[in-house]
Amino acid sequence: MALSLKDLGKIDRTYTPLGGRYIMALDSGTTSVRAIIVDEYDCVVAQASRHIKTMYPRSGWVEQDPMEILASQIAVMMEVQFKSGIHSDRIAAIGITNQRETTVVWDRDSGQPIHNAIVWQCRRTAGITDALIAEGMSDTIRSKTGLMPDPYFSGTKIKWILDNVDGARAAADAGELMFGTIDTWLIYNLTGGAVHATDYTNASRTMLFNIHTLEWDDELLKMLDVPRSMLPEVRWSSDGYGSVSNEIMTYGPSITGVAGDQQASLFGHCCFEPGCTKNTYGTGCFMLMNTGEACVASEHGLVSTIGIAHDGKISYALEGSIFHAGTTVQWLRDKLGLISSTKEASDLCRHLDDNGGCYLVPAFSGLGAPWWDPDARGLICGLTGASDRATLVRAACESMAYQSFDVLRSMERDAGVKIETLSVDGGASRNDFIMQFQADLLGIPVVQTENVETTALGAAYLAGLAVGYWEDLDELEQNRVPGKRFDPFASEEVVARNLSGWHDAVARARSR
Repeated sequence: MALSLKDLGKIDRTYTPLGGRYIMALDSGTTSVRAIIVDEYDCVVAQASRHIKTMYPRSGWVEQDPMEILASQIAVMMEVQFKSGIHSDRIAAIGITNQRETTVVWDRDSGQPIHNAIVWQCRRTAGITDALIAEGMSDTIRSKTGLMPDPYFSGTKIKWILDNVDGARAAADAGELMFGTIDTWLIYNLTGGAVHATDYTNASRTMLFNIHTLEWDDELLKMLDVPRSMLPEVRWSSDGYGSVSNEIMTYGPSITGVAGDQQASLFGHCCFEPGCTKNTYGTGCFMLMNTGEACVASEHGLVSTIGIAHDGKISYALEGSIFHAGTTVQWLRDKLGLISSTKEASDLCRHLDDNGGCYLVPAFSGLGAPWWDPDARGLICGLTGASDRATLVRAACESMAYQSFDVLRSMERDAGVKIETLSVDGGASRNDFIMQFQADLLGIPVVQTENVETTALGAAYLAGLAVGYWEDLDELEQNRVPGKRFDPFASEEVVARNLSGWHDAVARARSR
């Protein structure tokens, strides 16, 4: 049974910001895991990170080793304590944020995964989602979950594991298997197997959870043949998730904040009011608009999801998910050898006056919002004899801004509002060329966060609020310091020409 916030406060109020206490946030992302320590003024005191290996066993398949994720997360928890000199006796609470939709299934008795984690980018379940669409299940799924049938979400990944791993279906039916997204996998192991739980934001990304009733949905479970016994308990994002095992952290601080990475980022941006919008430029791009108590149904290729689940209240959000952003630059570096660093990419872009009519559509595993075309494939078009390395690099960097433009315009149409400012975070948000290009396309200011670790900060906020480390949302907003601002200055003619070329390229890349 989840603790109420009132009871949680009674239990944990001994953890206060007085006496030099801090919040630890764990950010288990797609390409790396991090641990940061934050003080009461939102300053990152120390941080540690480790890269996570990603495997591609077949075309369109994406996997990671759950044990590597766990071991790396524990390692950075230890490292950040030693780097800072702040140990578990001074940690008031721990928050967790995670790559969403990535699916782990493990044995209830041994605690061992029965298969590699299937990563959110993986497209192996396209056949399952095609079958759901053919059976006329799209409207049911959208009305209950706010999502559309797509391999992106966790439900079809669970089904695939149960149907393709020897003995898995029988074991699941016998109640011997457990499912979790990465937050649940970490919570279960960090608490020594004591807690099998997730929060509302992560549950809302499984395609199994009714975002209106706030419950696992029997019709959806039957649709994908997923036994209810596998599923974690669902709790508020600021709530009790047990204490870290003393074998991992001597004084066993409590885990009191959990949210999927993009919802944690929304919270870290202090997007507490309807209409507030943020975009994260990470492995992919993820744009969310807070829509408040109204769950807005998208008619333009977005999904409706739970945005904030705090203090007994749900705020919904519209979201557009772009599958490839930072990975596009990594592709230039690791696969093509065109650059040695992201800084070099930025420098090359500045050396060109324009893109020379060249466009790159990074549909390496299909296209996400607003197109949702799993069979689309990457495309480069508009090459001439004058095109060179810098031309391709600029086209790749511009693709992040073009894709984000399409999502933001869809968001405005769905919500019926004009977005006045876009708040941004993530690694590529530190690329001034991309941010200026984004502002020019959108015709609105783009504002960086001062603290680049906005996602981890959101998890820290949720954990700290639960134990009284910060008093309320007003205090968080007062602490927030905006970063660099990019105002648009490109002409309408230039913007229109660029967008026309981009949309022509997308049409060529699409499968239908």
